[in-house]
Amino acid sequence: MKHKGTTALFRYWDRLRGDRPAPRRTEIEPAEIKALLADTFILEKDARGEAIFRLAGTRLCATYGRELKGYAFPLLWSRRDQRIVSRHAYSVFHYDAVVAITFEGRTEGGKAAPFEMVMLPLSGDKGSPRALGCIVPAQKPYWLGADPVAENRIESLRIVDPVRERVLLSGLPRIDGPPLAPDQLDGATDGGRRIRHLVVFDGGRED
Repeated sequence: MKHKGTTALFRYWDRLRGDRPAPRRTEIEPAEIKALLADTFILEKDARGEAIFRLAGTRLCATYGRELKGYAFPLLWSRRDQRIVSRHAYSVFHYDAVVAITFEGRTEGGKAAPFEMVMLPLSGDKGSPRALGCIVPAQKPYWLGADPVAENRIESLRIVDPVRERVLLSGLPRIDGPPLAPDQLDGATDGGRRIRHLVVFDGGRED
């Protein structure tokens, strides 16, 4: 994991679990990860054994152009990758696996952007297993959030050793993935207001 959102969620999850394979789902406190909530999701298993979204953050829903609650998780992925993500979601649910995936999100028009995702197990009722995760864009193309991502295509997938990852993350720099919504930054440049890579100057035509 390289990006700020995925590593921050992993660290929170890792702190909660202590020496256990996973924290209990009742231990997750949204107020403690409020900066991550827009990119965060919770998966559960439906009656068919398929992973579906129980909850999904607002930026995720905007990225995919739909309300994700109740939506089948594998359907976000290409047909080639659906069986792979289903199998690994099952491993998270039943074997406390930690899964990190880098992937390319593509629109119906062929635009593409890189993303990173992590899925983390939550312990609780064995009849209704759940997983905590987040999806973070590695870049912020101009169209993201306006032109929905129609399909995810896996680029790399890794089963994470949480103890080893804890050590690695303590010594590696993180790459900040940009937020979806434009944020106005403090400070001015020669009288202008900076918004991301642009500088906006007040004024206009006078008749």
